[in-house]
Amino acid sequence: MAEFLNMNGYGFYIWSAYGAALTIFIALALATLYKSFRLKREQRLLGKD
Repeated sequence: MAEFLNMNGYGFYIWSAYGAALTIFIALALATLYKSFRLKREQRLLGKD
C-alpha cells in the first residue's frame, strides 16, 4: 500500500494535485448551490413562483 501511495517518488505531487482538483470541484458545486438557492429566494420574495 505504501508503494501505491508513494508512486515511485511522485506521490506527493500526484496526491496534492488530486486534492487541489477535489477542492476546486467542491467549491464550484457549493457556489452553484448557493447561487441557485439565492435566485429561488429572490424569485419567491418578488412573487414570481
